[in-house]
Amino acid sequence: MIATPVNLMQSGKPSKSAHRVALHRAVHQLLDEPVVFSDPFALPILGKNLAQIVEGDPYQFNDPMSRGLRAATVVRSKAAEDMLEVNLTQGVGQYLVLGAGLDTYLLRNPRANKNLRVFEVDHPATQTWKKGILQEQGLKVPDSVEFVAADLETVSLASALTSSTFRSDAPSCFSWLGVTVYLSKQAIFDVLNYVASLPKGSSITFDYRVAPALLHPIDQVIGEYAAKQFEMDGEPWQSYFHPQELQRQIAALGFRDVADFSADELNARYFQKRKDGLRFGNGFRILRAVV
Repeated sequence: MIATPVNLMQSGKPSKSAHRVALHRAVHQLLDEPVVFSDPFALPILGKNLAQIVEGDPYQFNDPMSRGLRAATVVRSKAAEDMLEVNLTQGVGQYLVLGAGLDTYLLRNPRANKNLRVFEVDHPATQTWKKGILQEQGLKVPDSVEFVAADLETVSLASALTSSTFRSDAPSCFSWLGVTVYLSKQAIFDVLNYVASLPKGSSITFDYRVAPALLHPIDQVIGEYAAKQFEMDGEPWQSYFHPQELQRQIAALGFRDVADFSADELNARYFQKRKDGLRFGNGFRILRAVV
């Protein structure tokens, strides 16, 4: 019998991809100029030991594959928080980070004392691990933050939030990064349906994998290699989409404003005239939708 990797989310272990994403976000602070996504907590959130390793020699995480992952990590975070800034000018007071991993907005929130509540929704094991790092590093979690433990493959977002102080009668901003590729399409659309049911002005920003058949052969090979690496880590990729079809489906749910950004558009916006070679790859896109 051939041994297969254990699915970490089913085994009750924290997400390795969350660790990888956080590592690349930290390396970005040390190696890249100009910084696209500034995060003063990117190193501490790694935990003491890994933070020391990364700070001691960030160049060990600068191979071509790592640079691609780094570019994707910082651009999607920047795009999501850009959308949040727009929402805040419109009076939105709730920010939900789905599949938060080691995201640090809960520590960076400049409006923590101005009625912006932050809800982190994540798998229970990953959330417990993160809380341990925060405690180890002496990083105080503001009172404006609420943790909601949920595996969105098995529990609906609506039911998970009922145990929190989240207000479904108020417009909210959702960030959902590096997650949809690991979920079934049923679970993905359960979340999107729920967001679409919220008050006008609510929004969601998420990234998704492009159907491999639509990609250039070189991008297909890169994608296959990356997918295999994540599978061996116990986090197999499940879902991908055809952009035009996904856009139609999103609009059909009731979102009135849908913007779907390609790699070329994201590179033109965030990575123009750089010397470090950071580029957002063609295998993923970022979509924003407003209710």
